[in-house]
Amino acid sequence: MLRHVIAPPSGWTKAPHTVVRDRRLNSDAKILLLYVQGLPASATDRPLSDLARKLDMKGRPYQRAKRQLVEHGYVHEWRSQSDGGRWRTDQLFTNTPLTSAEARIVRAALEPDDGGRPPEFVAAPPPPSTRYPTVGAPTPRTAGGYEPEEDHSDKTTPHPPPEAEPPQERAEVPAPDPDEAAPAPHPTSQLAKAERLLLSLRHTRRDLLLGVREARALAVEAVKWLEGGLPEGDLRQALLADPPENGVRSAAGFLRHRLIQKCPVTPLPAPPPAPPVRELIVCTGPGEEHVFRPLGDETECVDCRRAAAYASWTVDTDTYDFPADMPWRQRVAAVRKADALRAAHSSQGDAGHDGQMVAAGGGQGADVAHGG
Repeated sequence: MLRHVIAPPSGWTKAPHTVVRDRRLNSDAKILLLYVQGLPASATDRPLSDLARKLDMKGRPYQRAKRQLVEHGYVHEWRSQSDGGRWRTDQLFTNTPLTSAEARIVRAALEPDDGGRPPEFVAAPPPPSTRYPTVGAPTPRTAGGYEPEEDHSDKTTPHPPPEAEPPQERAEVPAPDPDEAAPAPHPTSQLAKAERLLLSLRHTRRDLLLGVREARALAVEAVKWLEGGLPEGDLRQALLADPPENGVRSAAGFLRHRLIQKCPVTPLPAPPPAPPVRELIVCTGPGEEHVFRPLGDETECVDCRRAAAYASWTVDTDTYDFPADMPWRQRVAAVRKADALRAAHSSQGDAGHDGQMVAAGGGQGADVAHGG
């Protein structure tokens, strides 16, 4: 970068009024101008962007400041191409606005005709060297500075090498059609129905166009719902309902997501109806009058039937052993029933004994009468 400024004394920078009072320049452009003006000659061998980076001026702020400096004559640039094809950009910075003609004059003054460059100008790197294409056949490699030995195989070989056989032509095998790679399902199977349903979606929405191979892959997911009892119409409605606003980018991906995530769940079978509730009836068992809800044709409640069973067991075993978890009310009822059963059995036994005695006495009388 070339520079044409009045070098101020060391330690401070003198800002001209034309720069400070110029309303066409923003603060970044003014700060960059004053910063470059105060640099020593040895520090101006870098482009303007590198110097602005020292001020943390990057991106859009730097582009805006540079554009203002270029528009108002503080920065001038020239692009040229060397003989080697490399492009270079020459920059001229000045703290006084210059026109393009004035800038070319200053540039010519700062670049002498003898080809020299001022100390603050960085010459462009030399162009790349000219490369010539390699010609001729490749030479054999050398190892260790020794030339390779001569090949005498054509003189020492007992039999000449066999001639190369012509390559046999291969029979061209047609490439398999991707749509026909998977075997077609049986026409009457659920898998075939699911495949036909997926292929028919394109007639309703053009963006759901599927190939045969894609439809067969998705039919594996769709057949799960058909086998679960879901009608084909409900499955079609679930796949076509609520289309995305921006359209479908991938028909296979959209339908796979619907089949896995958003298909309606197969309704569960209705539970069997609850049995009717029967009315309360009065228990025919002993004790105070009480009611219960029968399950069948029984006439006694559970407690009375249990007490009757224990009473019968007590009479048969002639014992009063009851389970530990039996309530005392059932125990009392069982004892009463057992006593009633014993009394009934004893009365029946006495009546039977008296009948036998009467029958025996009648026989004796008959004998007496017969004897008399």
